Amino acid sequence: MDLCGDRIAYLREKRGLTQEELSIKLGISRASLSHYETNRRQPDYETLRNIANFFDISLDYLLGRTNNPQTVLDRDIRDFVDSLELSDEKILEKFMLTIDGRKLTPEEAKRFIAFVRAERSM
Repeated sequence: MDLCGDRIAYLREKRGLTQEELSIKLGISRASLSHYETNRRQPDYETLRNIANFFDISLDYLLGRTNNPQTVLDRDIRDFVDSLELSDEKILEKFMLTIDGRKLTPEEAKRFIAFVRAERSM
């Protein structure tokens, strides 16, 4: 299965765009796009949505859930796939994250989760 970054690079090249051109259209830095395309970092939800909208493809395709860019998986399959890994929101619902005895705010918790993911991908 292709990784998300591989699909982003494929779609960009298929359109004949440079990283600089696509990053401007998406409102992100060229460096961020480069990290996404090389699978060193994962785009956040808003960026994924913007990429899917720009290329007129489904998020299911971008996330590797289907090989057809226009296919959206039915709700039961999507729910099953989503249950395989907890989203940031589900983590925050199920666990209370604390540091030094103080509960993290939702924004702090999301940054903490993002930091751990970034460390793991290096």
